[in-house]
Amino acid sequence: MKHCAILTMDCLDDFEAYDHLLDQPLLALGWKTQLVSWKQEQINWNEFDVVLIRTPWDYQEDAPRFLQVLNDIEASSAILENNIDIVRWNINKKYLQELQQKQVTIVPTIWQETFNFNDVASYFTKFCTDQIVIKPCVSANADNTFWLTKTNVASHKEQLEIAFTNRDFMAQPFMQSVIEEGEFSCFYFDGKYSHCILKTPKENDFRVQEEFGSRLQLVEPEAKLIMQAEHAIAQLSTTPMYARVDFVRHGNEFAMMEAELIEPSLYFNMDEKSVPLFAKLFVERMQREHQL
Repeated sequence: MKHCAILTMDCLDDFEAYDHLLDQPLLALGWKTQLVSWKQEQINWNEFDVVLIRTPWDYQEDAPRFLQVLNDIEASSAILENNIDIVRWNINKKYLQELQQKQVTIVPTIWQETFNFNDVASYFTKFCTDQIVIKPCVSANADNTFWLTKTNVASHKEQLEIAFTNRDFMAQPFMQSVIEEGEFSCFYFDGKYSHCILKTPKENDFRVQEEFGSRLQLVEPEAKLIMQAEHAIAQLSTTPMYARVDFVRHGNEFAMMEAELIEPSLYFNMDEKSVPLFAKLFVERMQREHQL
């Protein structure tokens, strides 16, 4: 029996997580799973064959410590999925710049290393819009993400200055299609397409995370969306065990919001075929690449 640690956080009470759905399918294939918090002290990672990063949804609060934990896992005999190189590349959203250079369409973005409130007005002008979004380059769960309008931006001055002190950030036009239609998430396991869901925010919100009350539905993606998602996956330096690529409709095409390669919710609850597919491809990958 092989042993797989499911890397998580101390408490998931405020989150919707579905990795327990993997337990039985993996057990049937000879793999025992165990939840382990990334903050747990004195873990002997050598006791595991694989550590699967899944729900450490507070890592952004101490990204250096999180990376050190992953380095410790890499230094052990355990296989880390996704691997440390993917995590390092994906942990800062500036990876989108690299994907854009490889002809992946992304949402128009201004990248800044330091925050100056006096510059915010120019972001509205740059994008020819009355609404923008500002968020950290290292973030998760929509933490410190601000939906700003020309009329309310002044009231957020103190919050913005606190949030972005000593932190790089990105500014984008608010994508109205997020509210009108939603955000599409396409899921790939070991490079193979699994399923697609559409996440639509609740009224008067823009956050598409399930925890904020968004509406979720399993959808059949348009051919153009699949084409753009697969082009994005093909630009990665290596094929990850799991990937979630998020897009919004932008004119006559789709623009990438993010490529989630560290701890994306894989929404196993939305597609009954996704869990057995993940388990099958995971075991095949471990046998193929690591003789496990």
